[in-house]
Amino acid sequence: MAKILIVDDEIGIRELLSEILRDEGHDVIQAEDAAAARAVRNASCPDMVLLDIWMPDTDGITLLKEWAAAGQLTMPVVMMSGHGTIDTAVEATRIGAIDYLEKPIALQKLLSAVRRGLQRQPSVPVPMALTLAAFPDSAPLRELHRRLRQAAGQSRLILLQTGQGHLAELAARSLQAPGKPWLDLGTFDGVYEPTRLAASQGGQLYLPALERLSRSRQKNLAAIVDRLERYDLRLLVACNSNREELLAAGWEPALVERLFSHTLTGAPTLADIRDDLPELACRVLRHLVDTKEVPMRRFSPATLSQLRRRDWHGGYGELYATIRSLAQASTEEEINLPEGGLPVSDSQISPISFDLPLREAREAFERMYFEHHLRLERGNITRLAQKTGLERTHLYRKLRQLGLHCGRQHEES
Repeated sequence: MAKILIVDDEIGIRELLSEILRDEGHDVIQAEDAAAARAVRNASCPDMVLLDIWMPDTDGITLLKEWAAAGQLTMPVVMMSGHGTIDTAVEATRIGAIDYLEKPIALQKLLSAVRRGLQRQPSVPVPMALTLAAFPDSAPLRELHRRLRQAAGQSRLILLQTGQGHLAELAARSLQAPGKPWLDLGTFDGVYEPTRLAASQGGQLYLPALERLSRSRQKNLAAIVDRLERYDLRLLVACNSNREELLAAGWEPALVERLFSHTLTGAPTLADIRDDLPELACRVLRHLVDTKEVPMRRFSPATLSQLRRRDWHGGYGELYATIRSLAQASTEEEINLPEGGLPVSDSQISPISFDLPLREAREAFERMYFEHHLRLERGNITRLAQKTGLERTHLYRKLRQLGLHCGRQHEES
């Protein structure tokens, strides 16, 4: 039978409902408040939840909103209250509750609500990806979410200035309207045809690395920006360069000015939220379990410690891919690190598409090559020139062509 979670601060009500449902053959778990309910939901997804509205720590409506925003409303929820109003019932239903029971709860009404709930899917679908709303306990991510919403109210185009370990994809996902298309412009190597934009009507576009665009793709981007209004699209662009650096690299001034007209600076990186990394990693893992990408898994304390200490230069994408790889490779419910430590994720490898023209494929490889050695040499141009065998003037010219910039203060060792 079903696994049902009963959340109520009154022990008498919990025990009574538990006895009734166990007599019906159900497996019942009790939680006395929202904190206990969160712990149960995170440890194992119940088939159904009976949720009281008035509780001492967090009320049931707030907890329902939290689950909905975090993509955890994957089970039917029936609200319960002895002091409810019609407005409360309507709000709960709008958020995603499937029913509303007034206390004292009649036996037949309880059994009927449980039967209906177990026969239907939750009214709020599981999102395809996590958003910043899934991390309410992280102050930096809450503030980034607030600033993004404010910026989105002013412009369809947002340029997010980033650094290593950025969270740009998570930010872009947070702007995506429920049920609307998502288009990652960084994975598309051809011409951005208007028909493809039309098919993404009302959706969210994401460009992960503005400074890496070739000249032909810069023209494509300009065409996309011109069509945002026509197709009701939003675009978030991640950029690791400033306005002057792009202009020095030969970008069209009009496009640069337009891209930088709505800029969001100071966005946190994974290094900035290192103390929040264990919770962030656990939330990503729960999402993978909820969406059936991996079986039920949990991290060992040692694994969480390793995840926290790692430098995630590839950002959120690298973290997500690594967690998925660890969960898929683990043969036990508890994830322990394999011998040799954390695996190399797909995002660290950054494959080059064989469909690119030779010139663009060569440019993509050269950019990866110099980024790798710039990171190893911490931006030191003297050591980079020695390692690559290039004269420094030629090296500076090559780095500018590839959109990679290093200040002259790093020239000497």
